[in-house]
Amino acid sequence: MPVPGLGSRPARLRAAAGVLLLLALVAALLVTVFAPGRRTRTSADGLPHTTVEVSPGGCGRGWSRPVPGLQVFELHNTSGGAAEVYLEDARTRAVYAELEGLGPGTTRPLTVRLGAGPYAFTCLPDDASAVTGPTVRIAAGTPGPAAPPVTEHDLIPLAIDYQSWVAHGLDEVVRLTGRLLDAVDRGDLDGARRAWLPAHLAYERLGGAYDAFGDADGRINGTDAGLPGGVHDPSFTGFHRIEYGLWHGQSADRLRGPASALVTAVRALRAVWAQTRMDPAQLGLRAHEILENTVQFELTGRTDYGSGSNLATARAGLDGTRAVLSRLHPLLVTRDSGLPALERELDRAERTLDGFRHGGHWTPLDRLDRAPREQADAVIGDLVERLAPVATLCDPRRTV
Repeated sequence: MPVPGLGSRPARLRAAAGVLLLLALVAALLVTVFAPGRRTRTSADGLPHTTVEVSPGGCGRGWSRPVPGLQVFELHNTSGGAAEVYLEDARTRAVYAELEGLGPGTTRPLTVRLGAGPYAFTCLPDDASAVTGPTVRIAAGTPGPAAPPVTEHDLIPLAIDYQSWVAHGLDEVVRLTGRLLDAVDRGDLDGARRAWLPAHLAYERLGGAYDAFGDADGRINGTDAGLPGGVHDPSFTGFHRIEYGLWHGQSADRLRGPASALVTAVRALRAVWAQTRMDPAQLGLRAHEILENTVQFELTGRTDYGSGSNLATARAGLDGTRAVLSRLHPLLVTRDSGLPALERELDRAERTLDGFRHGGHWTPLDRLDRAPREQADAVIGDLVERLAPVATLCDPRRTV
């Protein structure tokens, strides 16, 4: 006789069997959809997602059903250490996408557009040799952009050439700051104001080397930001300290000390520059950062201490950017399809800023009407965006 509330034994067995069958079907579905290498799944973003292993022994494992188009690879590091990952053209080693600092046991997405061609993941564990996974072929579609990796060896001769150019630039800075000091020593403040801008612009054109200048840059071109006494703080030195004094009625007697200290600082920098070695890996980044700083400090007027020369300084930043790009050109011409457009925009930016120069005088930023000021902001802002790929493409990558 059946026990009340439990039903008959056959019914209970049939129900239990049905539950087990349902669970088995769900488990099979989960394995089919989510197991690496068995099927690429479509996520809520509408893109195919494929889980791919990152490890010395299983690099690229899981990508067995390739599809063309925009997609996401969920890179899962199964090893005990951090790793970099590149998705490359299996023939040319051109890089389509990369991910840095993938920690052990973690999963991060890598979004890329793929088309017809052979592909392979390369895993680069920290403190271990690179491992390239199996080649996967896609039969159709148009891939996204790819570029051969730049190595530090590619950048070393370019950095040496740029460093030599900076050395000549420092000679010019020393010469022009000496002229500024001479005018101050004579008590010729009008002459000192005329001498200040050429000296300052000569230094600003060396923007790609600021990181290598170290603490010297603060002594030569620092501002009063963060100083307790502001523009009256004893630690406020260099070009902007002299600028403040020249355009705020300070006497030659008060400016002789700062002008002499400036000349001493630039001479000291020139003396140590021959023993300094720029980091080649920073060259591409500097091409981008020069104009980032221009937008942040010059086009906002934050570094104007009375001379009204921010637009002149912005124009010097364009010269500095071009000096870096000219060294990187041999690498970029085969890697950056946007290089011709970038160079045209650089020309346009130079023409735009040159329009604010009238003889030896520049229009102060605060005297610009709204339309030309917006034009200056737009043209430099556009260049900053166009220079971002330069920093990415010239970031040196491991190949072994």
